[in-house]
Amino acid sequence: MKIETQSIHAGLPAARSGEPVLSPLVPASSFYAHPDDIGFSANDLSDKAPHFYTRWSNPTAQALEARLATLDGGEAALTFASGMSAVTGLFLNRLKTGDHLVLSNVCYAGVAEFAHDGLSRLGISATAVDTSDLAKVAAAIRPETKLVHIETPANPILRLADISAIAGIAHAAGTELSVDSTMATPVATKPLELGADFVVHSLTKYACGHGDALGGAVIGKAEAITDLRKTSLIHLGAALNPFAAWLILRGLETLPIRMKAHEENARAITAFLENHPRVKRVYWPGSKSHPQYELAVRQMKNFSGMVSFVTDDGPALARQFADRLKTVAYAVSLGKTRSLLFHIPAEDLIASSFHLEGQDATAYRDWTGEGTFRMSVGLENADDIIADLDAALG
Repeated sequence: MKIETQSIHAGLPAARSGEPVLSPLVPASSFYAHPDDIGFSANDLSDKAPHFYTRWSNPTAQALEARLATLDGGEAALTFASGMSAVTGLFLNRLKTGDHLVLSNVCYAGVAEFAHDGLSRLGISATAVDTSDLAKVAAAIRPETKLVHIETPANPILRLADISAIAGIAHAAGTELSVDSTMATPVATKPLELGADFVVHSLTKYACGHGDALGGAVIGKAEAITDLRKTSLIHLGAALNPFAAWLILRGLETLPIRMKAHEENARAITAFLENHPRVKRVYWPGSKSHPQYELAVRQMKNFSGMVSFVTDDGPALARQFADRLKTVAYAVSLGKTRSLLFHIPAEDLIASSFHLEGQDATAYRDWTGEGTFRMSVGLENADDIIADLDAALG
């Protein structure tokens, strides 16, 4: 089946008379159990264990996991309460004291901060590196490196990483590769098919699409996902709420259609911004002006709705945007039906990402100037979005 069909049908119950034609919401926290099927400890459970407690599994979350695995081409998927809990759960499952993590030096600030503040307390070291430079990725890997984690496009400056090439580097060194593909979504990129071991999504963003549910997921090989369920999900307790799982399932049904519309609007907004006198640089993977446009064309089937841009006086303009924007919301997050815009000062990103080992912020400053405006282009009429931006910039 094509992705438009998978996004609607994967994970549905069997087509039998009297069965619902969409995945039902099952809010129960406990299920009838039999002593032959389950034990008291999660260590006794197999991946064939029936539902007995929602922190282990739930029918609605299971349907979502089946759909996510299908969309990303993985053997299995595991959902979490947020994208951040998915990443931290994966890190804590794959890394132990004495291990080393190679991390993109441009990534979600919470991930960088956890690597520096959380993993270091457990005796796990992390090196942040420009993952757009393959030589730097290879040079950062050590004998004790157990995981390379990248974002592509990277939040918030939309820098890309060559998944296939980095997978080759990682695997040659005996290291696993995880890819945060939240901004790309399975509509654009399937990291597992390009050699990644794990793909991570913040389901809060494009997967849900409506800004009304938090969630995260890790997709990969069935054996690894079962182990992740036993350790990070059960023992850390970040289970996805069934109602949130149901909302995200509903959102996925329109994901391919929404991503086409997001991309179309982002193309129009990029063209407007590139010709505005107050805007110095614009980054959108689908624009020929993007420094990695050729990689984007090779790796992405959809260029997403994320646009970042740099202006001369970011902090002042941020206040101006917050006061003047009407159609576009001055707000955090991304991937919603409504357009969102937020200013991220360079110093904030450098403080969160570049305090990791071996960092030089020069190249980053060349890319972002004094800060980046990250815009999640929504599904409003493109002319209305442009008119709102133009009025606010004036």
